[in-house]
Amino acid sequence: MSALTPNVIDVREIPRSQRHSTILSLFDRLAPGEAFDLVNDHDPVGLLYQFTMLMPGAFSWEYLVQGPEEWRVRIGRN
Repeated sequence: MSALTPNVIDVREIPRSQRHSTILSLFDRLAPGEAFDLVNDHDPVGLLYQFTMLMPGAFSWEYLVQGPEEWRVRIGRN
């Protein structure tokens, strides 16, 4: 992956019980400077809190689209 052409993960197709673990696993595979776009059907603020608690300062979080039907966030590894 490259920060210039991030992968996209659309979690709307993933069971809710598996979403956070799938996203965190993808993040763990990023090299510094790499990113992916997360597509969701709601504001993933709970995931942001989880990232903040588990990896303070190790990630970037940029909203690209903020609803009302789709949220898209670019998540990168610092």
